[in-house]
Amino acid sequence: MKQPASEAQQGGPDAAATPEPPTPPATTHASAKSTEEKGGWRALGLRLDVRNLSLLGVLAALIIVGGITKPDQFLDTNNLQLVLTQASVIGVVTVGMTFVITSGGIDLSVGAIVALASVWATTLATQEYGFAGILFTAVIVGLACGLVNGMLIAYGGMVPFIATLAMLASARGLALQITDGKTQIVTVESVLDLGVRDSYILGIPPLVLVFAAVTVIGWLILNRTTFGRRTVAVGGNAEAARLAGIDVRRQRLYLYLLSGLCCGIAAFLLIILAGSGQNTNGNLYELDAIAAAIIGGTLLSGGRGTIVGSVLGVLVFTTITNIFALNNLQSDVQQIAKGAIIVAAVLVQRRTVRNGES
Repeated sequence: MKQPASEAQQGGPDAAATPEPPTPPATTHASAKSTEEKGGWRALGLRLDVRNLSLLGVLAALIIVGGITKPDQFLDTNNLQLVLTQASVIGVVTVGMTFVITSGGIDLSVGAIVALASVWATTLATQEYGFAGILFTAVIVGLACGLVNGMLIAYGGMVPFIATLAMLASARGLALQITDGKTQIVTVESVLDLGVRDSYILGIPPLVLVFAAVTVIGWLILNRTTFGRRTVAVGGNAEAARLAGIDVRRQRLYLYLLSGLCCGIAAFLLIILAGSGQNTNGNLYELDAIAAAIIGGTLLSGGRGTIVGSVLGVLVFTTITNIFALNNLQSDVQQIAKGAIIVAAVLVQRRTVRNGES
């Protein structure tokens, strides 16, 4: 059995898994089928492009709203830099989440892993090793948590929802135990310096540059590598992927390791942004990351993922939060607005899937 084809294989902007059609016996029919298949891929690519363009339209509308309601504050360079900086932390987490969801999985522990990595990396013992010690610890803690998740799910046979929910509770509890409920202040100047304006490169904060690098690497991996095609295949049909020769369990282990790595990087960025480590860090990051991926066009059932759409989803949510904060609107209204956007995105997604199947 052949491995399911994907838009990643076709070089499209998004990854989508679809079984290859059988080859007709007649040459004429085969040629016609090939033309029809290419047309189908073009149509799918068009729908996916339209989805990203729609998100760009929503983002542009939000910028206009912010510019009208608070022109002096929202359009200020410092505020725009703040929006991008805040989007960087959850954005890195969302890149990892996109891979997991594309494979048909879910990770509810990302926020707790960010919290655990941030507090473990800011203990006095860790800070004695300076910049390298903090970065190394944050990344290793993230990878270790991702390894536990991956082993439980891939080789322990646990449902991703249950395994990552257990990690969420455990990581939060361990983070609280390490900090004893106190804030751990960072004293390493080389880390704190990355958060000040003097460290900006051409007016761009270092955190945004890291986010951009993670996004580009994530896009290349998902759309231009065998690893990305295997991820899409596992999400589209795990049994078909197994029969095609893909080690499904190992692939899932690697994906949760990747998610843990992104959480470790995000924890380090959060340390730079906040200048401290707290057990409350990363609160509800899992919901924000899942929501951003979904409205970006990644199928919650797996088989299709888009890094570009996920990043646009992050920017939409971060911009909404900023506009609400500048206008002194209550957080409950903000959450209602986010919920409405998620529902609308899912409905559009279901309509797209139906059209693709018809």
